[in-house]
Amino acid sequence: MSLYVLGDTHFSSDGAYSMEVFGGKWKNYTDKIKEGLSVLKEGDLLVLCGDFSWGMSLSDTLDDFKLIDGFPGKKVLLKGNHDYFWDTVKKMKSFFYENDISTVDFLHNNYYDYEGRMLCGTRGWMYDNDDPATHDAKIFRRELMRLEFSLRSAREHDAEKEIIAFLHYPPLFAAEESDEITAVLKKYGVKSCYYGHLHGESIRLAFNGKKDGVFYKLVSADALDFKPFKIF
Repeated sequence: MSLYVLGDTHFSSDGAYSMEVFGGKWKNYTDKIKEGLSVLKEGDLLVLCGDFSWGMSLSDTLDDFKLIDGFPGKKVLLKGNHDYFWDTVKKMKSFFYENDISTVDFLHNNYYDYEGRMLCGTRGWMYDNDDPATHDAKIFRRELMRLEFSLRSAREHDAEKEIIAFLHYPPLFAAEESDEITAVLKKYGVKSCYYGHLHGESIRLAFNGKKDGVFYKLVSADALDFKPFKIF
């Protein structure tokens, strides 16, 4: 059994919006993602780091969720900034039940115990310290609280297991660091953190590597050539 991660699939089965408008790597990206996900087997778990679908409502995302549900293994989704369909977890799970979607769940104010590791996460928030317009303190505090709740719940459940964190927004970017978020990761002994959101030219500014004992890696789809990254 293997743990995989992939961010920013940006599915658009209803054709309302497609990343192909950006050309280059994004041409035929849905087919590339399908091919990449062919590695999944029963018992595997795939974490999807946000920006799953362009659907504006749950009904708009039905074919996208049917697509991902058709692959073997379990899929766990956290929220991205473009997941406009996102509703309460209760409503989304009811939508899945009504439409026979059985392998998709959410990483939202909770954690997952998988193969001896604790999986935690939330959307996060990114801002430029020099640009107050990008810093919404209310949103940031809420996301920080969600991250800490997820980590604390996992640690209370098991004090010894390795914790792996997942975010949509990067906690580190170019010369910027979200100090509060990275401090919480260190506080709970997180060993690795995977994040998305960055595309195109921004990929070269991503931080990939170890800092203060935590390994960070960008996993947006175009950064991984549309193939899920195997964590273990």
